[in-house]
Amino acid sequence: MNILITRPLIDSEDLMGKLFSLGHKIIHVPTLKISKAELDPIDPEKYNAFIFTSANAIRCLKLLKPDRNKLCFCVGTITEKIVRQQGYNNTISAGGTINALKNIIVNSDDLDKKKVLAYICGDNITADLDLDLQKEGFQIDKIINYTSEKIKELNADTNNLIKDHPPDIIFVYSKRSAESFIDLAKKYSLNGQMTGSRVMCISEKVLNVFKEAGWKNLETFEAGDELIKIGN
Repeated sequence: MNILITRPLIDSEDLMGKLFSLGHKIIHVPTLKISKAELDPIDPEKYNAFIFTSANAIRCLKLLKPDRNKLCFCVGTITEKIVRQQGYNNTISAGGTINALKNIIVNSDDLDKKKVLAYICGDNITADLDLDLQKEGFQIDKIINYTSEKIKELNADTNNLIKDHPPDIIFVYSKRSAESFIDLAKKYSLNGQMTGSRVMCISEKVLNVFKEAGWKNLETFEAGDELIKIGN
């Protein structure tokens, strides 16, 4: 099976290795360039908990001093794994959705409305989690510590690989990534090679981007379920 992955290599290397070991052909088409934002280090003592909705947020985290015991709420298992790799040991995973993350925070026994939270995220997000939590009475600072830029060029080798081995499955992990991928497919006239592809979208919002662009055969999945979705 030909499987196209749109995540940056640092986030998809383990998955790609597993898929390759199962005999699948991997086509890697990263769609976003991630850059650290220029901002002063965060003082962890100001906050009772951190909220992370992406692995990039933890990778780009810059603190005045480390606080590995800080309570960390993570949107899913992959983000939690990266947080743990950075040395944090007090983590909670919401299982992959923003709504679940919000509910876990609202119902947490470790927090009350007097606690101050830091929502650390990128410049493009799919939901206003900070505003939703403020409506619930929480004090929350939204801190943008990385930016994402759409990749607009496809190298010749990747272009030819898609044409020679049209993907059976495409995994897309964000709304912005979906927009970038659709633009690349249009620019390099690759839509015809992917009319039969199953496009696996991390959320309904991602799926709707493809739907509005006229793509068919769309499904949603949760991060970590990629092997299940391809039948392994």
